[in-house]
Amino acid sequence: MIEILAYEMQYIGGKVESKLNLTAYSDEFYDNYQKIYNECFYDMRKALEVKPYNFYSSKEQIVEKKNNIYLLIQNEKLIGSVACYGNEIDDLIVNKEFQGQGYGTQLLYWAINNIQNNSRDKELPITLQVAKWNETAVSLYEKNNFRCTKVDKIR
Repeated sequence: MIEILAYEMQYIGGKVESKLNLTAYSDEFYDNYQKIYNECFYDMRKALEVKPYNFYSSKEQIVEKKNNIYLLIQNEKLIGSVACYGNEIDDLIVNKEFQGQGYGTQLLYWAINNIQNNSRDKELPITLQVAKWNETAVSLYEKNNFRCTKVDKIR
């Protein structure tokens, strides 16, 4: 069995601004969201032997999460998504056909800005979890003022 390490990262930067206009998730977007989410995490889940490799298979799986998921849609295409739970950023994804174009950074700034402006507990740090395996995401977060505060062995 492969060892899985996850970093807990904390934002140490200042105030950020975002001009992105994200759409709150609704079930009409589920099919596209499911497809892109599964595509984004498939390689990692397979490499780390985390089954099922395609995580989302029904709307019921996100019932409790959907009020915190925000979508970046341009020209009727789902570009990416990010979720904010209190002061935690989760499931930042970018459609594979749009990766490498700065959307990940834009979604990250939107999430930080959203938390900075709407958090009920502004004293808490902004955090996220990322698998060590996902070097591209770790690099994105480090370039944007996130620092590792803890390493957890998941398996």
